[in-house]
Amino acid sequence: MPIKHPKHLLIIGGGVFQVPAIKTAKSMALKVVVTDYNPEAEGMLLADYPIEVSTRNINLTVNIAKQFHRSCPLDGVMTVGTDASQTVAAVADALNLPGIPFEVAERATDKIKMRQVLKEKGVPVPDFRPIWTLEECQQAIQDMPLPLVIKPCDNMGARGVRKIERLDDLISAFREAKEASISGKLILEEFMEGPELSLDALVFEGSIHITGVADRIIERAPYFVEIGHTLPSALPEKQQSRAVAVFKQAIFALGIDIGAAKGDIKITPEGPKIVEIAARLSGGWMSAYTYPLSTGVNLYKAAIQIALGETPTDLKPKTSLVSAERSLFPLPGKILSIRGVEEARKIKGVKEIILMKEAGDMAEEPRSNLGKVGYVITVGKTREEAIRINDLAREILKIEIGASNDLTWDIIRNNARKKFYIACKACVVCDGLECAGKVPGIGGIGTGSSFTENLTALARYQINLRTIHEVKIPDTSVELFGHKLALPVLAAPITGMETNLAGGMDEREYADAILDGCLECGTLGMVGDGASPKKYLIGLEAIKKRGGLGIPIFKPREYNLDIIKRFKAAEDAGAIAVGIDIDAASFKTMTLKGQAVGPKTIQELQELKSHLKIPFILKGIMNVESALAAIEAGADAIVVSNHGGRVMDHMPGTAEVLPEITNAVGGRIKVLVDGGIREGTDILKMLALGADAVMIGRPVCIAAFGAGQEGVSFYLREKLNELKKAMILTGCGSICHIDPSVIFRKKGER
Repeated sequence: MPIKHPKHLLIIGGGVFQVPAIKTAKSMALKVVVTDYNPEAEGMLLADYPIEVSTRNINLTVNIAKQFHRSCPLDGVMTVGTDASQTVAAVADALNLPGIPFEVAERATDKIKMRQVLKEKGVPVPDFRPIWTLEECQQAIQDMPLPLVIKPCDNMGARGVRKIERLDDLISAFREAKEASISGKLILEEFMEGPELSLDALVFEGSIHITGVADRIIERAPYFVEIGHTLPSALPEKQQSRAVAVFKQAIFALGIDIGAAKGDIKITPEGPKIVEIAARLSGGWMSAYTYPLSTGVNLYKAAIQIALGETPTDLKPKTSLVSAERSLFPLPGKILSIRGVEEARKIKGVKEIILMKEAGDMAEEPRSNLGKVGYVITVGKTREEAIRINDLAREILKIEIGASNDLTWDIIRNNARKKFYIACKACVVCDGLECAGKVPGIGGIGTGSSFTENLTALARYQINLRTIHEVKIPDTSVELFGHKLALPVLAAPITGMETNLAGGMDEREYADAILDGCLECGTLGMVGDGASPKKYLIGLEAIKKRGGLGIPIFKPREYNLDIIKRFKAAEDAGAIAVGIDIDAASFKTMTLKGQAVGPKTIQELQELKSHLKIPFILKGIMNVESALAAIEAGADAIVVSNHGGRVMDHMPGTAEVLPEITNAVGGRIKVLVDGGIREGTDILKMLALGADAVMIGRPVCIAAFGAGQEGVSFYLREKLNELKKAMILTGCGSICHIDPSVIFRKKGER
């Protein structure tokens, strides 16, 4: 029996409007080829075969399609929601695939040719004039009564479309339209009063199948911005029937005999008139969501079947619901945060919340259908219900807007995620779930359980609320290594920008951001050693430039001489203390780079200590035995740490072992701790469990990647404010007043 090979579908365009079509095609077991100029477009990432080429570059697309077709035959080509009908037609013609002729696609794209053909065929259109120059526009406006509409003849999404109500509007409106036009050709036409309808249709076997008539809501005069649509239309059946008849008349007149058609039609006092016809399905979520939600019909599946030369199936509506789509339009400015998305999604009847922008992006005063912040799509049994649910969801969505130089944690995370590329997703909660096993990388080794256990261990403790006291302005300062710190938080050392973090920052840039961000907030940053033999010099140079205000942490290299050399360089740089992350005695990235490391005896550590004039820190202590050995070795401080879960799987969280260690140490040396500290309450918990100060790694790293020094200082200020709030709510006037009484372990927890 011969092997049945999957069919291949070419989709022109990889933007958000094509994504539902791509997903549908893949669900039909098709292999999907996607073209787009942006290799990072969402549709390109979903494609089986992404091809980087502009949707507007017809000749190059045809040549690439031919090359692909020779080795892997294409069975169909289509587009959704883009002005790429001519590209689709050219490819279909070149490869003898189902599709309309190129000249038909051209008529359905060029508004001047469209108007001319429709007028010749007796299809009702507004009075219009093709124009090229401002002089031609001024001449035409003398023959046509105001108000008028000026628009590019060859662009979509209402770009450059503007109403002219007074002669004073003409010059600026002409310039906007000209700038938005691809060819420079413009059209001036009468302004049509009345409601507007959006219609979709599938065309096959000589017939036109109407797949939706929706009320289109246009506002923001003098521009024409689609605020949303509701499907089905609430207009009287007689008006809808006339609009459908004109739509079909226009489809035949243009010559669209296979594929899809989209129409915008005005219901004027003289009857329906064509605003626009396109040889594709609509891109404003009507064909992707509102029609399928209303009827139960998968419109994209049917359109794909036609593109493959097949007869579409399952076009008969199965349900009769009302669907509403509304756009999100916050005030102009920088988006600081978007809240309430998950809460809104839980509302019954909310089917989709599509965000086009995120924190850090600019929200602009809309002048076209492009640049919207997002969309809410809802469904209900009645029109009133669908709209009410949509209104409720948009009320819950809170979009905070600020000045262009404002910074928020959401902005920092979004910026960092882009710089991290695939290394880190900068998750809302940095819990190690998404990055489990990514070593090298930012995650925890193996199952990632050691990373996640750090957070779990902290979560076992809760806070004792105490609000009858005199503490109003708590003192968060601590003394450490002869320096007074404004808060008991230090930045933990992280290195390996290329190895672990996709090279989003270089080592020097990162060290500068960490040290300066910490110093700005009155605390200290740590720099790391890394697998590359000379990488430590970068951190030491950064410390030296800041008068020694920083702490280097070195790897436990096999030979003490290598460590002593680093100690000497650190003292020469003026560092206030040095340390060894003793838990890196067997570290994957060191092995990959061929760098020998290993455990140290007490005598070896004593030898290292003997070469130091500054405090000595041992990082990576996870039990009492090791803590006592560190004291015997001469350490001035220890860091209770499992290396962020990056050296060994199935370790306890640091909050689990910290109390026993601090009790055993009994104040003889300083005890620091890291691991899973995310909020100010976490800092309070660790201090209550006996730590003198805490260290934070990954979140500070995200802050540095997201906004450099400013991001680090922003993050630390947030933690300081959260700690102050926690101290006020537990009655702790200073760090020394934080003790085990302010926390308790959950019942049932060991």
